[in-house]
Formats: sequence, structure tokens, C-alpha cells
Amino acid sequence: MGIFSEDVDISETRLPGVGIRHDFLTEAGRRVGVVSHRNGKRDLVVFSKDDPDSCSAVIGLSGQEADALAEFLGNRKVIERLANLSDQVASLATGKIRIAHGSRYDGLTLGATKARSRTGASVVALLRDGEAIPSPTPDTGLKGGDVLIVVATPEAIENLREIVA
Repeated sequence: MGIFSEDVDISETRLPGVGIRHDFLTEAGRRVGVVSHRNGKRDLVVFSKDDPDSCSAVIGLSGQEADALAEFLGNRKVIERLANLSDQVASLATGKIRIAHGSRYDGLTLGATKARSRTGASVVALLRDGEAIPSPTPDTGLKGGDVLIVVATPEAIENLREIVA
């Protein structure tokens, strides 16, 4: 499910040097949209009935104002989607697994663990010397003391812990 409603046909237009425009046609026949500028500013736009490329109203919004507008316009939908998401991920957990010094994977790559195929666990980050490495690839080297940040079922996390111990 995307972030936008499947019931409304939303078009996306890249605006070179500016950002992106998302707009849709209301049931009343008016085209409305948002221009998301590269600097974070947002413009709420209402297009002319006669010319879909001409704006009849533009309201500039700061990032905070855009967030506030989105909050009270989309609050119900966001709550519904979060409830659905929590049902889908209720069985998932996150865990930290330390690569021990002297582990058979100390000096090998993350791919060598075959974590996902052997356990179903997804390694979403690696912590090394206080630095986070987000979305490590199978080619990411492992060192003793590294900590794997894993998303999986509790059972899969324990299985991966046993594999890399």
C-alpha cells in the first residue's frame, strides 16, 4: 500500500530545479495539489477550472505548517494504516547480536552468514565502534565486536545469534 489513497488518481510531475508536484482531481472537478520544493517548503495549490496548468490560488507553507495540515487532514487515515501495519508486524521483533572476537564470521562478510536464507532474519544495520552502518550489503565485512541490528521473529533472532556465536 502506498502513502496515497488508492481511491484517488494522483499524478506526480517532476519540476526541474524546483521539486515535485502531486495533484488530483476532486469529485467537484477542481484540481488541487502540493508542490514539494527541494528546500522543504510546500505550496498548496488550487488550479484554475479553465486551465489545469494555471493556479488560481497558491498558499506557501513552511515544513511545520505542512505537517500540521497533513496531520489534521490525514489523521484518521494514518491511524487506520498504523493499526493495519501493527497487525502485520506484531510477530516481528528487533534484536542486537554481537559478533564475538574469534567467531568464525570475524573477518568474513555479512553474506557469509546467509542470515536471511538460513533464519529469515533481516540485518538492517551494523554498529561498529559507535558508528552505524545502515542497510549493510552482503559484501559488508564483519569484525569481532560488531553488533548486528536484526528484524525478525524472536525465534529467527535466536537462531542467528547461535549461528554467529
